[in-house]
Amino acid sequence: MTAEAALAAFLDWLAAERRASPATVAAYRHDIATFLGFLTRHLGAAPDRAALGTLRAADFRAWLAARAGEGAGNATRARGLAALRSFYRFLARHGGPDCPAIRLLATPRSRTPAPRALSPRDAATLAAEAGALAREPWIAARDAALVLLLYGCGLRAGEALTLARRDAPLPAGPPSLRVRGKGGKERDVPVLPVVREAVAAYIRLCPHPLAPEAPLFRGARGGALNDRLLRLALARARAALGLPEHASPHALRHSFATHLLQAGADLRAIQELLGHANLSTTQRYTQLSLEHLMAVYDKAHPKA
Repeated sequence: MTAEAALAAFLDWLAAERRASPATVAAYRHDIATFLGFLTRHLGAAPDRAALGTLRAADFRAWLAARAGEGAGNATRARGLAALRSFYRFLARHGGPDCPAIRLLATPRSRTPAPRALSPRDAATLAAEAGALAREPWIAARDAALVLLLYGCGLRAGEALTLARRDAPLPAGPPSLRVRGKGGKERDVPVLPVVREAVAAYIRLCPHPLAPEAPLFRGARGGALNDRLLRLALARARAALGLPEHASPHALRHSFATHLLQAGADLRAIQELLGHANLSTTQRYTQLSLEHLMAVYDKAHPKA
């Protein structure tokens, strides 16, 4: 059997037995086909199924190096290696060959980029002007309330959009907001008066019925507001206000954490407010805080 036939059988199994998504199947097809094309050049002939079992670790490393030379980053090469490992496991379970050498390879590490926060001034501007471009007053109030929830409470966009009417933080309500985060984990987040007032203003103006169990934030036609529309509203506001391109919903959450850290908040407290399972995730913000301190230092003590 040719290597191409083995690949076709693997992809069929991936779709039918593992019920992988079309996007996953397409990504695996691309990564493994790229590898087989490299082997044809590397070995001087198209490999058959048996040849796949004779490869050495050096052959796989040569492929990873070639991908790096083409501009593929660590995350792309790690995904390709994961696809190959899955392919080889399939071969080993369906008549071979097995290739122990692939198990000797270390996965390329993908460095998690530091979150990009807005400056306090840009975050305040976006919070104040978020609804300025909306055609209807209730939509303007909705967008303003959402931005203030993201920046003032550090919510993820999905957490804000899944709030029900009964969860709405109102001036006469509890001092904190119960948020259901990733994995169904709940946390309590304190809510500033300005956020409560913005949510109350939106509820007063919203023309759609807001039953206690129904979604709090609605689209123009009354359905639940989705993430795409929130991003579109922020993109319009960002362009109109001349804010940086990374002024996204998630950047507001990053800004919440970064500005608290710069103001002296405890890292453990920020971890609780954000709902991070591991402190290491929250520690990424210390890098941003250090960058801020260095910028202040350089401004105060310019180089000669």
